[in-house]
Amino acid sequence: MDEFQRIWKRHQYVARASTAFIYGILVSIAMNFFWTPGKIYSSGVTGLAQLIETLTRQYGPIHLSTAALLLLLNLPLFLIAWKNIGHRFTFFTFLAVICSSIMIKSLKPITLTTDPIICAIFGAAINGFGTGLALKNGISTGGLDIIGLTLRKKTGKSIGTINMTFNAFIVLAAGAVYGWPYAFYSALGIVINARVMDMVYTRQQKMQVMIVTNKPKSVVDCIQSHMRRGITIVHGAEGAYRHDEKSILFTVISRYEQAELKAAMEESDPYAFVSISENVQIMGHFYEPEP
Repeated sequence: MDEFQRIWKRHQYVARASTAFIYGILVSIAMNFFWTPGKIYSSGVTGLAQLIETLTRQYGPIHLSTAALLLLLNLPLFLIAWKNIGHRFTFFTFLAVICSSIMIKSLKPITLTTDPIICAIFGAAINGFGTGLALKNGISTGGLDIIGLTLRKKTGKSIGTINMTFNAFIVLAAGAVYGWPYAFYSALGIVINARVMDMVYTRQQKMQVMIVTNKPKSVVDCIQSHMRRGITIVHGAEGAYRHDEKSILFTVISRYEQAELKAAMEESDPYAFVSISENVQIMGHFYEPEP
């Protein structure tokens, strides 16, 4: 058993390291093939690095590249993550940022088009896929992710307002530097980036599950052996067709766990009625694995 756990842990480390490298390639393609030619700013710390690079190139005595700035801006955040989130998380986040910085610097820019709408859409889609893939495999891409996880761990609150304010600043900066149409193009890219990321990374999407079954103990035991979720049982329900006794089970899962729920139901009661409501809001404790 110990040998299996060591092999599984080694497999996870290799998968995360490979994902960090893939993310570095994807974000460099988005940056060098689309965002830079189209004068589009990304969201978060990447967008801030682009803004500072533009300002130092135009007005500063020293020109700092986006790749170098991306690493420099993340350094204090690595210290926060190391202290407040975890060493393993920080290591793979550092690896993802290093890979992206190296690939942005190394990959030769190719101007496929300068059309800002095309550049905003395709750059955001590629970056959103890379970011979602990284999050899905348990690593962060740095920047505001670290601040968000730290605040959520300490206070239980998200940083939605901070995120929106920061990205609004990036959008306004794009308008001030390149002209106001580019502010709208950058805003379009930020929205698409978020949508694609949500499509790939499904762990944060909550779903309420209602199960009507006449085998409540079997279903509860099977679900809880597949995933770590609390379940509320309502006894004494009655089927309207045959008037047989039923139990109703309620739980909340993430979209990421939907396949595990399906497997548990097929194993415990394939004839149960299962209803799933998407995008529910949670008040109270909802278990999320440590990064």
